[in-house]
Amino acid sequence: MKPSPSRMKCQLPSDRPLRFLITRTDRIGDLVLSTPVFAAVRRQWPDAWIAALTFTENRQILEGNPHLDEVILYDKTGAERSWLGNGIFARMLAAKKFDAVIHLHATNRMHLVTWLAGIPVRVGWDRRLPWALTHVLPYVKKEGKKHEAAYNFDLLQFFDIAMPAKLETFFPVTERWTLSLEELLQQMGVPNDKPWIVLSPGASDPAKVWAAEGFAGVAEALARRYDAVFLAIGARQDRSFVQALCRRAQVPIFDLSGRLSLGMLGALFQRSVLLISNDSGPVHVAQAVGAPVLSVFVRTQPGLNPERWKPIGANGAFVVQSSGGNTSDDASVLNAASDLLASRLKEPVKR
Repeated sequence: MKPSPSRMKCQLPSDRPLRFLITRTDRIGDLVLSTPVFAAVRRQWPDAWIAALTFTENRQILEGNPHLDEVILYDKTGAERSWLGNGIFARMLAAKKFDAVIHLHATNRMHLVTWLAGIPVRVGWDRRLPWALTHVLPYVKKEGKKHEAAYNFDLLQFFDIAMPAKLETFFPVTERWTLSLEELLQQMGVPNDKPWIVLSPGASDPAKVWAAEGFAGVAEALARRYDAVFLAIGARQDRSFVQALCRRAQVPIFDLSGRLSLGMLGALFQRSVLLISNDSGPVHVAQAVGAPVLSVFVRTQPGLNPERWKPIGANGAFVVQSSGGNTSDDASVLNAASDLLASRLKEPVKR
């Protein structure tokens, strides 16, 4: 009996350097967690041309990645919104003559345009137009039995690429964005001679949000121990969460919501001693640049659980909480935050 086509190893040209396309049209954290795949493909084929395809708004996550030769941008709300736009996009991909595409996130659009582009090997999950793929795996990520970054490597089995013992993500921090951050914080009067503790009280899904009272209580407790500066971040749509935190906290908090580019966000985390955040994209950006991270989980259902979405770095931790925020919640988050701060601030500087 022949093996199922979905389980067969990919057949690739051996007489020339390969051309790979890796797609992740998804949210910020998901894309950051995909960066170990770029490194693994590069190790397997040092001479290959490797391109990554993502949403236009995520370009700063990939530009400057040392394992990529090209970043291709997809504008879902602009040029690629219409069927005609997708047809033009598929023709552009076809002209690049990729040998294989790996879809780390299953979407109808990506499966369709790469099928239309005629890319010979198309690898992905058995979800959303799987007929447009040549090699598929059952969609098991919803079970949440391992980390998202590890699930990405399941797809690489078709290329005989094993997951490394240590998964390391990458986020570029450039001089340009560092200087932009410094200019903004100087204008806002943020002290530069004290440790920065960053709070991220929003999330793309309101069901992932821990109460503003909880964040405020932790900030107040940390302020009693450390002479630190507190900064709150969020996208424009998170501004209400940040404003609620600033109103409730009895300590000064600088409101950076809607004022940071992704590049500036990475620069901020690189300079900070701790990020306390809901389960959201900033967790993985901070982890990638080496900042201590505490992720607060409100949802624990399979596929949404910490096992799949927790920080993967050595300086990462998570706490599971109820959505309401109460004294016991504050205590467990505070204890975890204090443990992480101990690696950066050996002794409290405020008594």
